[in-house]
Amino acid sequence: MKTRKLGTQGLQVSALGLGCMGMSEFYGPRDDAEAIATIHRAIELGVDFFDTADMYGPFTNERLVGRALAGRRKHVVIATKFGNVRGQDGAWLASVGGPTT
Repeated sequence: MKTRKLGTQGLQVSALGLGCMGMSEFYGPRDDAEAIATIHRAIELGVDFFDTADMYGPFTNERLVGRALAGRRKHVVIATKFGNVRGQDGAWLASVGGPTT
């Protein structure tokens, strides 16, 4: 798998990454077993760059990705987003661009 350099700190990631948003929400019903199998297969193929966010689900996608990467965490890079705030019921509460507590 080809790699790409991100930023100026020397971080290298696979040229192909896996966006995990649809594994928890937006594109139909969830299938955690299929999502975890997909993540495992991506790793087998050389993907080491995964994208998630706590707003997907909400609050379920990062947990799902965490379960899939258990025991493999030191071999991958996880990108996550922030600033979109959702409630436990999925309601959109706010968009923030600054530090939050």
